[in-house]
Amino acid sequence: MIETTLRRRRMPTWLAATVAGAFGLFYAYAVWNAVSFLVQRAGATPALNGLGWALLIFAAAFPVLVFAGALALGLRRRAGEFALLLLTGLGLVAVFWLDVVAYALSSGCTLVSC
Repeated sequence: MIETTLRRRRMPTWLAATVAGAFGLFYAYAVWNAVSFLVQRAGATPALNGLGWALLIFAAAFPVLVFAGALALGLRRRAGEFALLLLTGLGLVAVFWLDVVAYALSSGCTLVSC
C-alpha cells in the first residue's frame, strides 16, 4: 500500500508581508474613503441621525474587519491562495461600499434628520 501525504510548505514571512502590504494599501484606501465620506456628511446641513452615524462608522470599520479576517484565514496558505482570499475580501468591501453610497444617496430622511 502506497501512502501519499500532502505536505504543504508554509509561505515565507517576507512573501506574506509583501502580499498583505500590497493588498493592505487598497484596504487602507477603502477606510480613508469611508472616513472622508463620514466627515463630509457630518458637516452637511441636514445633520446625520443615529442610523447615519452607525452606518458610516461601520463602513469605515468594515474594511479593517475584512482584512483582519482574510489575514487570519490566509496566513497558513500558499501565496496564490492568500492573494485570492485578500482579493475576494477586497471585492466584498467594494460591494459593501457601493451599497453604502447608494443607500446614502437615495435614503432621504432615514440617514439624516429631517
